[in-house]
Amino acid sequence: MIQELLGIEYPIIQAPMAGVQDHKLAAAVSNAGGLGSLPCAMLDTESLERELTALTQATDKPYNVNFFCHTPPESNSAVEGRWRAALLPYYEELGVDLIDIQGGAKRAPYNAQMAQVLARFQPPVVSFHFGLPSPTLMAQIRDWGGKIIATATTVDEALWLEQHGVAAIIAQGVEAGGHRGFFLSHDITTQVGTFALVPQIVAAVSAPVIAAGGIADAQGVQAVMALGAAGAQIGTSYLLCDEANTSDVHRSALQSENAQHTALTNLFSGGPARGIVNRLMRELGPMSAEAPPFPLASDAMTPLRKAAEATGSGDFSPLWAGQNTSGCQRVTAGTMTRRLAGVESTT
Repeated sequence: MIQELLGIEYPIIQAPMAGVQDHKLAAAVSNAGGLGSLPCAMLDTESLERELTALTQATDKPYNVNFFCHTPPESNSAVEGRWRAALLPYYEELGVDLIDIQGGAKRAPYNAQMAQVLARFQPPVVSFHFGLPSPTLMAQIRDWGGKIIATATTVDEALWLEQHGVAAIIAQGVEAGGHRGFFLSHDITTQVGTFALVPQIVAAVSAPVIAAGGIADAQGVQAVMALGAAGAQIGTSYLLCDEANTSDVHRSALQSENAQHTALTNLFSGGPARGIVNRLMRELGPMSAEAPPFPLASDAMTPLRKAAEATGSGDFSPLWAGQNTSGCQRVTAGTMTRRLAGVESTT
């Protein structure tokens, strides 16, 4: 059972969601009996230490810290110039000067400096997106008894993760909100739905499988477990919770009819990620060949996002959400966790 492996009461893992949460959401989920997750890929070492200090003060239950393992791309002035040219009409419309491009949100892969901070806290669970770090960095985690889990979007990726000794595998269906965790291939046509992916991965590996993508309520959790999953990772349903830092424009979008229409887009970071379709995605198309590789596209997007959000508009914001937003509720994260586990009524 995933509960025994991770030391939790319910088979519910809160998906790490960079940009819309901090330690408060993670602590609340852990305190309620699930596995709270802290997204760390956008934190520098000082912020990481500050968040981990706050998290460990807020809960004595198991928690998860999540990192990226992407290979940072080389900056290319020609590629970035074409991207700025594609966005120029929006800069002019919003009265934003190209000189305002100072760089977007930084997303760094897990490294030795982060590992030094982590070693002082010895988190019980460490999860990775876009593959795994070096064997040396993983050995450090195992030395303090930490459990390593990671995302797979295909059977091949699940087999690769098992060969590298992960304790559990997160099977991320294409319905999931946020960034695709693929790493062996970036061919978007390899990405399949949760109900197709989970049983195939369960049949291929011996490690426990955690289903992710399109799971919004207790019925969804029960459904993926009927397919052989040991647990469920859920993010979107937590976005309206009291402890989430979801912005006003994002919360508004989640509660609108627009939330029913999501798509994979590379416009905001350069990497395919699922979000609510907004003006930018409609006008440029959700996937653009002009966008620089992940995470460089965000540099030129950030000034547009800030300018639009200042007027209450989410037209240029990454409104990350999965295909099923029906579970979003304005409740505490503890209540949401118990509802997902099926131990508390929604009425």
